[in-house]
Amino acid sequence: MKYCFITLFMSFQFLTAQNIPMYVGTYTNAESKGIYYYDFNIETGKLSNKKLAAEIENPSFLAFSTNKKLLYAVGEVNNFDSNSSGSVNAYAVAENGTLQFINNVSSNGAHPCHISVNNENTKAVISNYSGGNISIHTIEKNGNLNEAFQVINHNLDIVKSHAHSAKFLKNNLFVADLGRDILAQYAEKDNQYALKENYSMEAGAGPRHFEISKDGAFIYVINEFNSTVSVLKNNGESYSNIQNIGTLNKDYEGENSCADIHLSINQAFLYGSNRGENTIVVYKRNVENGTLEKIQSISVEGNWPRNFAIGPNGKFLLVANQRSNNISVFKIDQKLGKLAFLYNEAFDSPVCLLF
Repeated sequence: MKYCFITLFMSFQFLTAQNIPMYVGTYTNAESKGIYYYDFNIETGKLSNKKLAAEIENPSFLAFSTNKKLLYAVGEVNNFDSNSSGSVNAYAVAENGTLQFINNVSSNGAHPCHISVNNENTKAVISNYSGGNISIHTIEKNGNLNEAFQVINHNLDIVKSHAHSAKFLKNNLFVADLGRDILAQYAEKDNQYALKENYSMEAGAGPRHFEISKDGAFIYVINEFNSTVSVLKNNGESYSNIQNIGTLNKDYEGENSCADIHLSINQAFLYGSNRGENTIVVYKRNVENGTLEKIQSISVEGNWPRNFAIGPNGKFLLVANQRSNNISVFKIDQKLGKLAFLYNEAFDSPVCLLF
């Protein structure tokens, strides 16, 4: 009996050690109440111990600090603080996985849909979809968000901007603007960001999200409206488009809206989500010249795959299927990059997954 108890205890410790936190951002117009927490087993791919981590309206995109002790979430609304704006919310991550509220500030534009934090954890940038602008904030050591020190308006007199995502790269800032069909590059000088260059996608492409290779040599932009991925190569001072490749199966004829894009942990593969065809497209990446070759298209086993995430050890890919109310879990073939479906987890209105 004593031996059995010790064995069970050691097994429990082993399984507990394999678990890491995963957070889920949601739309709260149905059953969901905010940001949720799961334990995710990095060896088996199993989700467990679901609980509400923080109650907040429409936390549609989440981001960690580098050490994962702080979590930031947009509130995708247009009425924060009685203004036509959304909110940005800062939380400290507690040992039990719940989130302790620090503060929130205005995103300075309606319906913020994306947030990212720089590697030094000193700045955050928010993309306001309806507002058509980006809001840049400093972060204090305790995680507190300050009011924006710069707001960049992308709207033109004749073109409505829809800023959809933004990321820092050293002293540069890149912004995908779905409304203007551009990826904008800004350079920092004297604590302000000045436009360096706009990289045009095809007319009507709708650039949404993008991934930057670890060395900064290539940028991969997923285009929502024309279902393509655009590959941009660094030429020293700027980037140039070297490839546009489709995301859909050749025989698919329905409507489609691309959503998310991620590089594999080893940078050898690239994944993108198709809403409509409801698939994940898989590309093999030439790590030397940056070009892509499509090698798989697999059903998400759900409807309207919004955001997806790759586990920290690169063994699993999880998809937030917004309209079918489920999270689908896939195993990643470490050598081939291809996906194999494992199971579905029922969940109401998932839109963002964060490890």
